[in-house]
Amino acid sequence: MTRSVKKGPYVHPSIVKHMSRTSPGAKTAIKTWARDSTITPEMVGYTFGVHNGKNFIDVKVMEDMVGHRLGEFSPTRKFVRHGGKMQKEIEQKAQETAKE
Repeated sequence: MTRSVKKGPYVHPSIVKHMSRTSPGAKTAIKTWARDSTITPEMVGYTFGVHNGKNFIDVKVMEDMVGHRLGEFSPTRKFVRHGGKMQKEIEQKAQETAKE
């Protein structure tokens, strides 16, 4: 369910506070746990360290990200390859041919 137009997009107050203190091109990321905050046009150019449950992933906000949530760009699950013994053998053969 989407948020009502009357209320407007949700942005965590601490994010707004940190944005007012730093400049858009700053090298340090604004660390946040607020994955549910909506990206607004004022956030373009800032770098956010979005927590994924284990560590912070740097997300540099671009123009085409406006309207999405910060959490969409910080995946919480790590994909481990499918396969097993057969997949390992295929990868080893590929590495051997690449070395030659």
